[in-house]
Amino acid sequence: MLVSYPAFDAPVTTPFRCYSRKRARVSDKALTKEKEGDWQSNELVVGETKSVEFVSNEEESRKVANSGCRYLLAVRNKKTGSISILPTPKSPHILTHTVKALKSIPASAAPSKVQYLEARKALGETFGNKKQKANIRAQERNRIDVGAMEGVMGYVMDSIDKGAEGLLTKEETKEAADNNRLIPPFSATATEPAEVYPLHDIIPEAEWKSLSLSSFDAAQSDGERIAMLPFRKSIWVNDHLKATMEATGKTKKKNLKILLYISAMLAFRQAASSKALEKDKLYERLAGIPAIVVDSFLSRFAEMPRGSTSYQVTSATKTSLMTHIFALCLKLDNYATNTKVIAQDLSMPVTDVNNLFKSLGCKVSKLGERDRLRLGQSANSAEDQRAVLSAPVEFPKPRLRKKRR
Repeated sequence: MLVSYPAFDAPVTTPFRCYSRKRARVSDKALTKEKEGDWQSNELVVGETKSVEFVSNEEESRKVANSGCRYLLAVRNKKTGSISILPTPKSPHILTHTVKALKSIPASAAPSKVQYLEARKALGETFGNKKQKANIRAQERNRIDVGAMEGVMGYVMDSIDKGAEGLLTKEETKEAADNNRLIPPFSATATEPAEVYPLHDIIPEAEWKSLSLSSFDAAQSDGERIAMLPFRKSIWVNDHLKATMEATGKTKKKNLKILLYISAMLAFRQAASSKALEKDKLYERLAGIPAIVVDSFLSRFAEMPRGSTSYQVTSATKTSLMTHIFALCLKLDNYATNTKVIAQDLSMPVTDVNNLFKSLGCKVSKLGERDRLRLGQSANSAEDQRAVLSAPVEFPKPRLRKKRR
């Protein structure tokens, strides 16, 4: 048997005894495996002197055995001078010691957090430098006396409840955020894309009725019809005008009015690029558009500064104008608009156009084969990104900015 003393060696005269625990019945296979591993967990080594007791520690002995620590024991014959090595390697028993005089003294409890802080404070005030003493005083000033707060806690809670009465609920906050969006009036409960943005919330009925299509009906060619548009440089409007005139059905007249209104809004956007927007000059520029429509543009998409007689377009009103235009474009594109063509017409980056469509609740992506067939698109347009509106409408959530370190 081999033992090891991690702390100090026992005297040579110290008597030791080996005890063996009763072993549970195991199969021959398990017993053979245990013998092969030379596992000594069933053995207990005990020794004592007048002042110290030694006992083998099973857990530490197991760790040593599992680590692969083995010793080969050799016996020397004094008579012959020969040395014989035992054939089986041994793993040592790790001994722990206990002082007999200290066994009757109960173990002291670990200091509490308050006691630890008090002791640390006393040590710092006695031996600390100026900086450490200043930190201790700063911590004392910032410490909150919980006992002193017990009497006023009720008043604090009452004041918090009273202040919270004016706060908006989650539903009220969402409603306020929706009302502040720079988009046309929408229906959050609509189940069809056509119902999300009602047509007459974008084009009021009085303006709708004032739009005349007689000149378009009398025109003999697409070139003549394009020349009648308030804004003639839009490829998107011109292509849709040609396709609408070739189509037949009840929606032809409706689509022509929407195209005329979009063209008028684009002409208004072009006129609003100047710093000052004169009402009379705008009437001249949009001569083919009813005055009620021009007045509506000025009231919804422009502002008149105090003390001025001319209108100005702000970033907010410009965004509102663009989202109104895009909402009408979605209606003519079966709620899947090619944003690249729109960006070219407006001389805007495609990313800016995509973001405006996203503010309407659209998702910008490439169409699958099934959706292309439904919209009558060719395979050549497979790589084009389109803004697709679905119902019920879901608006993008605001991004949370990361804290700067």
